[in-house]
Amino acid sequence: MMVKRFADRYAAGRELADTLQTYANRDDVVVLGLPRGGLPVAYEVAVRLNVPLDVFVVRKLGAPGHEEMAIGAIASGDVRVLNEDIVAYLDIAQDTIDSIEDRERRELRRRESLYRDDYPMPKLRDRTVLLVDDGLATGATMRAAVQALKQHQPAEIVVAVPTASRQTCENFRSIPEVDEIICLLSPTQFRAVGRWYEKFEQTSDEQVRILLQKARERDNIPEAHNQ
Repeated sequence: MMVKRFADRYAAGRELADTLQTYANRDDVVVLGLPRGGLPVAYEVAVRLNVPLDVFVVRKLGAPGHEEMAIGAIASGDVRVLNEDIVAYLDIAQDTIDSIEDRERRELRRRESLYRDDYPMPKLRDRTVLLVDDGLATGATMRAAVQALKQHQPAEIVVAVPTASRQTCENFRSIPEVDEIICLLSPTQFRAVGRWYEKFEQTSDEQVRILLQKARERDNIPEAHNQ
C-alpha cells in the first residue's frame, strides 16, 4: 500500500519548513537550494522561515564509466574538491580528471551565469546553512555539495530534504561535516525521488530564475547592476 506522497515540491517545502522552525527569523541562517529540483522546495522553506535564499550550484565529477560514483565535485564559489582515495583506487589519470572537470565546469558556469545574473555569492562563513534538495536517492550529489560547501567554512551544515531512501538518510548521519540531517519521509522501498510526489515535473532553468528573483525582491537585495 502506498504511503503518503507530497502534492508537489512547493507543498513538500512547506512541510519541511514546519520541522525547521528553530532556524526561523535568524540573521545567521541562509537556505541554499540545489538546482534545479531543489529550488521550489528551498523557496518555500526560506519564505516560511523568513531567512534568505540562494542557489548552490554543484556538479559532481563522476568516475569514468561509473558516473554515479563521485570522485569529487566543483561548486559555486570556484570550489573544487577531489576524493583522493577513490581517484587513487581507480587509478584515474590526471588528464582524465581534467577532462571531466572541464566538461562539468562549462555546465556549472552556464548555470551560474543563468541563475545568478551577476549577484555575488552570499557570505557563508560562520553562518548556519540549510542545504535543501527535493530528495536523496544515492545521495552522491548532496555529498558532493556538502564537501564543496565545507570549503566556505560555515558554522553549521544542515541537510534537509522531503524524502530520501532510509539507508541514504542514515548514512548522512555519520558524515562528520553534516551537523544535522532531516528527511521527512525515508521509506525502505524508496526506488526513486519522484515516486514520493503526486506531481514531479522537471524544474526548468526559467523557474529557478523566477524563484531566485522573487526571493531577492523579498529580501530587498538591490539589482545587480546597481551594486
